[in-house]
Amino acid sequence: MRFKFVRTLRTPTSERFLIQSEEGRDVAGLDIHYLFDGTVTGTLIVLDDTISAEQEIETLLHFLDESLLPMANLDEKNLSFTVLRGEVIGQFENEQ
Repeated sequence: MRFKFVRTLRTPTSERFLIQSEEGRDVAGLDIHYLFDGTVTGTLIVLDDTISAEQEIETLLHFLDESLLPMANLDEKNLSFTVLRGEVIGQFENEQ
């Protein structure tokens, strides 16, 4: 499965991405935090049932590592992920 990354937020120490399938379906959300000690931590929220098996999630994490995070590496243990399964309920904003 191929993925497209849509950056929705960027700060000096973090980024947020929406991960979409080739067809444009939202399959996951990713928050990345760049820590002062040089490590990187991410939270992956899987939104789509097509990514369900542990092997598919591990493949996606390695793809994220290679595609988005050249300064960190899962094998070198300076990159870690927390993986959750969830659903989008809505976006809530201040009406002012």
